[in-house]
Amino acid sequence: MKKNGFSLIELVVAMGIIGILAAIAIPAYSAYTKTANRTDATRTMTYDAQALERCYSQTFSFLGCTSAPAGSSTSAQGYYTVTIAPTANSFTITATPLKSPQTRDSACGTFTLNNAGTQGATTSGGAANTQQCWGST
Repeated sequence: MKKNGFSLIELVVAMGIIGILAAIAIPAYSAYTKTANRTDATRTMTYDAQALERCYSQTFSFLGCTSAPAGSSTSAQGYYTVTIAPTANSFTITATPLKSPQTRDSACGTFTLNNAGTQGATTSGGAANTQQCWGST
């Protein structure tokens, strides 16, 4: 007599294998997306710095070079709030996570960039983590 279908043990083993694969794949994919989305902050900050430098070359001041109200805007993909703090001769651009999954990125909590081109980043706990977050210094 020929049996059709699967036994309960075969189904439990298959579910166990799928569970193990999911336990490995989901955290790896989540970490990958957080790392990939960091470029949203660094790219937006770099573009803002270039715009500030162009404005400075015409007006010889960074004041009045931001078009966003209070110097704050959202990054291109919307994952970060980007704040520009200009003075007459300098500026600092700061990016902080705005929405998920970046709000759960404890490795790179805040990004900074200043008029000298100095890149900075801190973990959500406040420790410096520039090289990992920007990729290189």
